Amino acid sequence: MAVSVLKPKANYHARSISSPSRPHPLVPQFNEQLCKLQACEATSSLISRKFSGLKDLHDCVDNLLFLPLTQQMLARTRHEKWADELLEGSLSLLDACGAAKEALLQTKDHVTELESSLRRIRGGECRISTKVEKYLASRKRVIKAIHKTLKNLKGLNNKCSFSPLNTDSEALSIVSKLREMEMVTLTVLESLLSSISGSTMRSKARSWSLVSKLIHHKQVACEEEAADLTDFEKVDSALNTLKGKSINPVHVENVQNELGKLDSSIQDLEEGVELLSRRLMKTRVSLLNILNH
Repeated sequence: MAVSVLKPKANYHARSISSPSRPHPLVPQFNEQLCKLQACEATSSLISRKFSGLKDLHDCVDNLLFLPLTQQMLARTRHEKWADELLEGSLSLLDACGAAKEALLQTKDHVTELESSLRRIRGGECRISTKVEKYLASRKRVIKAIHKTLKNLKGLNNKCSFSPLNTDSEALSIVSKLREMEMVTLTVLESLLSSISGSTMRSKARSWSLVSKLIHHKQVACEEEAADLTDFEKVDSALNTLKGKSINPVHVENVQNELGKLDSSIQDLEEGVELLSRRLMKTRVSLLNILNH
């Protein structure tokens, strides 16, 4: 993005056909943070790292929107279609954050209830199977709601290009960066929701697992697959050992351990989603103020 303020000529508005100028320091900073986040998305399954990368990226965008030159360029093109597309996209992302919050809250409540029931077991007289069935039923409702949200996000993801801009390249550069931020945020939210539902996108890992089972010992393949599970999936798997069976203290202890890990993970994810929601709202308000100025 060029940063030199163009002086309007008399009687007409000229497009920027200037010689190359140095970009504002925030531009390479944005590009660097975007590359880091994309690399994290490709190599790390830890949602917390992705949330941290999103925070840095949103900080860059907020600072970019604060620049007077940025505000001028966006304001003079506010009647073009890209403005509505960006605002519509931000609403979809906020809705997805809301769905993630609700899913985490419901899961946490049932985790707490199940942990309490397991602690009350004395000599096997507690009918834990009923509590397990109740938790798994709640998981089905959460997963159903998440799949609906993911379907809506897929529609946003399909809008991979903006309407063309009838303006200079400087405004196009700003809008493109806002769009890039929106799309990488969408990707992280999809990863989060898929992780909560247990339908994590591990097609490549699963394909490799099939190959591994052919050339390695079965135990090795099983260990690799188990290590690839999310905390939500590990609890679901552990609970299946308690369904319709007599209570085994070893199985109960394993479930308690997995529930404790899940509880801690949910707390971290709730903090990350809340922070992301605030960032998205802040960016949306800044953009609305610019467009309505």
